[in-house]
Amino acid sequence: MIRPASLAALALALAHPAGAQVMPEPDVTEVGKTPLRDFNIDARDIPEVLQAAARDPYATKGMGKCNALVSAIAALDGVLGADYDIAQGDNRDRISEGRIGQSVVGSVIPFRGILREVTGAAEADRNLRAAYTAGMARRAYLKGWGQGRGCAYPARPRPTAGGK
Repeated sequence: MIRPASLAALALALAHPAGAQVMPEPDVTEVGKTPLRDFNIDARDIPEVLQAAARDPYATKGMGKCNALVSAIAALDGVLGADYDIAQGDNRDRISEGRIGQSVVGSVIPFRGILREVTGAAEADRNLRAAYTAGMARRAYLKGWGQGRGCAYPARPRPTAGGK
């Protein structure tokens, strides 16, 4: 018999595995969709801005003007959330109710890992995580590109108190 304390410890351990990439914070709806996602019935769509980033994270076509960089960075911010240069107190590695809820709901499905591989849900999640990683790389690249072109913030990283 699994004790509630053991289940809670398992949920906390699974809530955010080491090395996992940043994903949006799950809300109640996302927790409820966990079984559907495990059966690959309700896969998450990859936003177009992240699909474009995955295709070519270092593309510079159309990025000749600082305003174009600001727009492209803002579109990525809309999907990825705040970047490190403006996120204050945003700790995405924290354990949250949504992450715990997803872990608990997912833990009641027997052979979940095998099921997710067979249904294609695991591959869909890997693709989504890869797209988020590409989006973060794209945003960082665009800010560096803007800095090299002499653009002002937000088309470049926010200046630090002791930096340029």
